[in-house]
Amino acid sequence: MLLSKLLTRTHFDSYADFKKNYELHVPEHFNFARDVVDAWAEADPEKRALVWLNDRGERRTFTFREISDLSKQAANFLSSLGLKKGDRILTLLKRNWQYWVTAVACHRMGVVIIPASVQLATKDIVYRVNAAGIRAIIATDDEWSQAQVEAAKPQCPDLEFLLLARGGKDGWIDYDQGIAQAKPEFTMPHIDNSDVMVCYFTSGTTGMPKLVVHDQTYPLGHIVTAKFWQRVEDGGLHLTVSDSGWAKFGWGCIYGQWISGSAVLGYDMDKFSARHLIDVVRNERPTTFCVPPTMYRFMMKEGITREDFQSVRSCGTAGEALAAETSREFQRITGLVIHEGFGQSEGTVLIGNFPWFDPCPGALGKPSPLYDIAIVDENGAECPVGQEGEIVVRNLHESVPPGLTRGYWVDGKVQRNYDDVYHTGDVAWADENGFYWYVGRNDDVIKCSGYRIGPFEIESVLLTHPAVHEVAITAAPDPIRGQVVCASIVLSEGFAGTPELTKELQTYVKRLTAPYKYPRVVRYVEELPKTVSGKISRARIRAGEDAKNG
Repeated sequence: MLLSKLLTRTHFDSYADFKKNYELHVPEHFNFARDVVDAWAEADPEKRALVWLNDRGERRTFTFREISDLSKQAANFLSSLGLKKGDRILTLLKRNWQYWVTAVACHRMGVVIIPASVQLATKDIVYRVNAAGIRAIIATDDEWSQAQVEAAKPQCPDLEFLLLARGGKDGWIDYDQGIAQAKPEFTMPHIDNSDVMVCYFTSGTTGMPKLVVHDQTYPLGHIVTAKFWQRVEDGGLHLTVSDSGWAKFGWGCIYGQWISGSAVLGYDMDKFSARHLIDVVRNERPTTFCVPPTMYRFMMKEGITREDFQSVRSCGTAGEALAAETSREFQRITGLVIHEGFGQSEGTVLIGNFPWFDPCPGALGKPSPLYDIAIVDENGAECPVGQEGEIVVRNLHESVPPGLTRGYWVDGKVQRNYDDVYHTGDVAWADENGFYWYVGRNDDVIKCSGYRIGPFEIESVLLTHPAVHEVAITAAPDPIRGQVVCASIVLSEGFAGTPELTKELQTYVKRLTAPYKYPRVVRYVEELPKTVSGKISRARIRAGEDAKNG
């Protein structure tokens, strides 16, 4: 129902039709709280919005009417503290149901919500609070995270309020009690489409994290993400596994899904367990599903069956490149194709495996109709078929499509980081059928003896060897070749990092891909360093920061 008001058409006969005729109507003053949550609450008060559960046996189902009322109460409570339009709030709420209520409340108030991970240490919190001028932190019942916030507060002159969900504590305001005692009527301030809505700190694989700014139209960009890539259904139930502190949460747990009429399955896990995730899918019966490639691999190692995924009609993945072998094996077991997508914290889905063509295992897919996307060389010329180049979004001088960042927050204001072309920094190539194939980040591409080598292909090969549990490919300096391929490997249980195994793995890569791509340097480590969003940080490996050397 909402989609028919926002799109000229909601049905397309082919990808060419989709690419040519997808047209989004942006309301003059769009507000996600009013125009989506409240609209559903009025049209269908009992429509399911959120099914929430955790590993402690708690489970709740929220209708859109309940989310609407609770968010108004939260808005009233936060307003009573003196928080107002334009203020910035940092949340450390994991996957608590309070995050959904808080996000909608902030959107209703015009307050900028900045989600973050409970894994942040004191110095990380100090940096983020001071960089963004944050007035309040809303945290969850995580003792370590609370301690980091308490240690950070004296170093943050603008930080006034500490609010705690799911429990009370001295020095903190009881957030749940404040919501419960507030009234469910709230008068919204005037909010323009250009007003800042949500910001995400990038993972910070190189340098200090940047604060990515999205305006009020950001949720509209996620219609393509949810409806046409994840393929959510009106009345369905969608599960994306993501902490609320990551931009992936915005991709898969709230905006496009609720606009499309799908409920969200919020699994508030204490820590990732492949077995627990399989059980949740089997018992809660989501209709659509999206997790990172690593989780698919762990679930398959745990032992999934078609019966576990009987309710699921479509699977997606993003966040890191998907190995073709993982996709084929998952399809063999479950009968389901994993539809890969590509994008960044700075936008919505840019490239995806959409419904109108047969997915190509290992390929990112084809460009979204929302953006003018191309692969270009270092001079900005479009690359021919088969040639590697950078993925860019073009023709932004006149207008910026909903969903793409308006820039970065720098010294108290938004600083646009592009003019006519937005550079993703990601390298890919296109085949003769128009599919995009991922190579790696610009900084990750290895230049060895005149060859350009992308890490993903080698990682994909090594992950098919039974000895390899996790792997990261980076460049190592070499006096003759300039750079050589280096493999940092976490071994599977029962394997030892011997010279014989190293030789075996090198031969294995030579046999399954071009011989010049084999890792001349192999290092065995206990863990690989990761960003707060769970991605392997090749930048830290290049800097010699393996989490634990083996």
